[in-house]
Amino acid sequence: MAIVDSISVAIHLLTGAVWAGTVTFVVVGVLPAAREGQLNAEPLGAIAGSLRSVSRVAAVLLVLTGGHLLAARGYLGERLYASGDGHLVLTMVGLWLVATGLVEVGTGRLVDGAGDRKVREPARAATRFLQGAAVLAALVLVDAAFIVTT
Repeated sequence: MAIVDSISVAIHLLTGAVWAGTVTFVVVGVLPAAREGQLNAEPLGAIAGSLRSVSRVAAVLLVLTGGHLLAARGYLGERLYASGDGHLVLTMVGLWLVATGLVEVGTGRLVDGAGDRKVREPARAATRFLQGAAVLAALVLVDAAFIVTT
């Protein structure tokens, strides 16, 4: 494997892990406190904005490095649709797209609520979306483990 391919794999996996960890941290560490009213609107809005930024930057890096890896590993064309490895790649992309959409909706609810100086209601409204994103993010990482080990 060429050095560029190795760097792309490292960036891709690290970015995915940071993204998944950030989503999970917000779900496990921030939302429960917000639902209980233990956070003020300003920090909740800042945390939600940071999650949104991490997710968007991760999206760009994952698309760039993932596209490179697809081309480098010969997944463009029939191999993507006709092989088990290709199916794993397509599954990963689908899970990631849905999870990213859930993060956008969830953070949107948090940011909007924080802008209205509310905490509990927006946290409740965002919880299911971000919990779903965290579960899907974990599945993306499991899928990545299967791809890397096959």
